[in-house]
Parts: sequence; C-alpha cells; structure tokens
Amino acid sequence: MNDLMEHNGYFGTVEFSSANQILFGKVLGITGLISYEGDSLKDLKINFEEAVSDYLNMCLEEKIEPQRAYKGKFNVRVSPELHKSLALYSAAKGQTLNSIVEEAIKQYVSP
Repeated sequence: MNDLMEHNGYFGTVEFSSANQILFGKVLGITGLISYEGDSLKDLKINFEEAVSDYLNMCLEEKIEPQRAYKGKFNVRVSPELHKSLALYSAAKGQTLNSIVEEAIKQYVSP
C-alpha cells in the first residue's frame, strides 16, 4: 500500500469502493477505529484531517493520552529454529538481538 496521508503524525489509508463510488480510509497504527470518507481526494484529505483532529480533541477533553502510532516496539513471532539462529548470530557478532533485527528490517524496507 503506497497511498497514505499524514496529519499530526498520524497516517491514514486511501481506498476506493467501486460498489459505493466513494473514497474512504482509516487511521493506521492505533487500537481504535478512526475512519473517514469523501467524494474526491480533496474531500477525503479534509475529512481525514478532521477525524484526526476530532480524535485529539476528544482525548484532550477526556484527559486521556492519545495513542501514538509506531512507538518503536512490536512483537514478532518466528520459529524456534530461527530464534536460536538469530540469537547465536547476534552473540557471535557482539550485538543485541534487537540491533540485528533492526538492521535486517532496515535492509528489507530501504529503497
């Protein structure tokens, strides 16, 4: 997916419903569902930004901390064999398991 919008550090998708002939999307990386729609890309962007702003205002009014997407932590499940290989590899390199995984991910997602 490469069609994303950004507002105040939140990212949202851009999708199209051929059945309803509308654009729609949702905010990524948070637990709750924040969705928006529009008849044009301009409307979709405006409604996305309003949805994010409404969420942040609601958090402020209710005195709760807004969820922040992409805190830098996530769980990854791998096979026990891969876990063992990675742990031995990182020990041999004198690096932490996290740093090895981070390097691997950087190589995978870098253009």
